[in-house]
Amino acid sequence: MTQYYLGREVPNELLVNVDLPDAEWLTQVLGEQAGHTVAVRSRVRGERARWLEMAERNAQNAVQIRVSSRAGMYQCYEALQQALALDEPITRVECFDISHTQGEATVASCVVFGLEGAVKSDYRRFNIEGIEPGDDYAAMAQALMRRYTRVIGKGAGEGVMPDLILIDGGKGQLAAAGRVLDELQLSGVPMVGVAKGPERKAGWEILHRRDGSELRLAADNPGLHLIQQIRDEAHRFAITGHRQRRGRSRTESPLEAIPGIGPKRRQQLLRQFGGLREVARAGIEDLLKVKGISRELAQEIYNAFHGEGL
Repeated sequence: MTQYYLGREVPNELLVNVDLPDAEWLTQVLGEQAGHTVAVRSRVRGERARWLEMAERNAQNAVQIRVSSRAGMYQCYEALQQALALDEPITRVECFDISHTQGEATVASCVVFGLEGAVKSDYRRFNIEGIEPGDDYAAMAQALMRRYTRVIGKGAGEGVMPDLILIDGGKGQLAAAGRVLDELQLSGVPMVGVAKGPERKAGWEILHRRDGSELRLAADNPGLHLIQQIRDEAHRFAITGHRQRRGRSRTESPLEAIPGIGPKRRQQLLRQFGGLREVARAGIEDLLKVKGISRELAQEIYNAFHGEGL
């Protein structure tokens, strides 16, 4: 209770379902923190007693749901281990996905799942640079190289190797990822490519293994359900990152690179024309109508979008 109310507003009255041996000390500490009298009561009747009963039932239900959920996750991991014929139990899975729009603003995601589900504190995104636009194989290779170079180096929060790596994609993506693991001497880590099956329907996924073999699990296999959940989360996380990056690039560039265009002037241009696309379409005379834009600056803005004089 002291931990729960640390930094939180403390009510005037607290109802508990057991007699607390240090209730007097607790009321004093919480009262000093709250700046008012705090009462801690366990022996109550009437409506307060019904509230306590309801709280106990809710707590019991929450614990049962948590236990059932954990048991269900264990079953999924065991089913996946059996399906992939792995010798060691799976307790940590990392999945990679790539997202871009026709090669623009490529982002790779790495999501992490443990025995209790998603480990969001270990999620990572990578802004992919220096590749041919749309080259998913190179993007995948760069993401894995950056991820596991950090793991090997045991950087802050990066020092745990997974028991299984999932690659969202087919043979090409898997091969690119495999070359990275070989280069980093991590070829012993199991890795599987998850490709969408015919008509891209859920339940028809094809699992590609590094030895070239393929595996298809039954649609009701708990291991496949786990793969689908992790793959979908990696897809969501990658798309979110890509959209954010693309949005930033489309609102900041190429105005960012023009000398004399600071944040306030950029905002003024975007606000007056209604967006970056409209600024790009504007002529020099239109740009001159914006307060503070000289003819020389208008020419530079126009050139930045139309490539003249560059």
